[in-house]
Amino acid sequence: MSVRLTSAVLALVIAAGGCSAVTAKSPTQPDETTASAVHVPLPGEEAQQLVVPFDAYNFSPAEIVTIEAAEDLLIRDCMRGQGMEWNVVPLPDGEDIEPQNRRRYGVIEPQIGRLFGYHTPFDRPSVAQYNAARDDRMKQLSPAARRAAYGDPAEDADGCSQKARQTLSKDTQNIDASLFNSLISQTFDESRRDGDVGVAFRAWSACMREKGFHYPDPLAAVTDERWMSAGSPSRHEITAAQTDVWCKEKTDLVSIWAAAEKRIQQDAIRANAAYFRTLEINKDQQLEASRRVLARATRFEGGAGIGGQHERE
Repeated sequence: MSVRLTSAVLALVIAAGGCSAVTAKSPTQPDETTASAVHVPLPGEEAQQLVVPFDAYNFSPAEIVTIEAAEDLLIRDCMRGQGMEWNVVPLPDGEDIEPQNRRRYGVIEPQIGRLFGYHTPFDRPSVAQYNAARDDRMKQLSPAARRAAYGDPAEDADGCSQKARQTLSKDTQNIDASLFNSLISQTFDESRRDGDVGVAFRAWSACMREKGFHYPDPLAAVTDERWMSAGSPSRHEITAAQTDVWCKEKTDLVSIWAAAEKRIQQDAIRANAAYFRTLEINKDQQLEASRRVLARATRFEGGAGIGGQHERE
């Protein structure tokens, strides 16, 4: 599971696109008793190396953590100014944060298919701790602290979180993020209709059929109702996912699909050059503002202000 998005980056947060939004639901995150018995692999090289042009204009999960960390510090300072405490959550390990396109084309990592089938993997330990700590902090806020942190809609009053977001985005331009959302969906759909990708789909489908699995393309395999409604992966699902990964490798489907999407996204960027330049500037400005906040905390607090962890991207 990826690190959660916060409203700090809503001005430029776009869905990852691809089939990351249509995977089988995640199994229940293990508790501390069982977590040690569940090995969740680090993101594999296949997922780490999968990059598309739109990535340069969107926030990666690691960049979102950077912004959240800066927001945390600004909220803490604001809350202290009102005589209240705000616990800054330690950052997750950078290597535990999943890559931006990990499931863009379905399951592509052999270990993930073997352990989780088509279900979303459990969070790596430090990411699970990070998300749990943020949840716990929210639950433990008193009504007064909650109003101070998140404002009071009845009084049309901003809270410290809104002020933190305004600080980090104060130099950015207003932009219609819905256009980016639309382009992500459109270009992904267009890539599925690409001639080379269609040939690769047919080769992948024939490979799967030889092993007893009948799907026209990888998205059909991911969204099989048998997995989508199941709480945990069955042996049959795991076999299907393992075969899926093997057939992708055999047919070179991922590299063919990624090459098509790269061409299509680059065309979209050229056709909307000014818009994408503004997206890029806004992203850079928010990240730079966040890094300044984190650097200031490191300089004056020896890193303690960000949970004793250094910034990771």
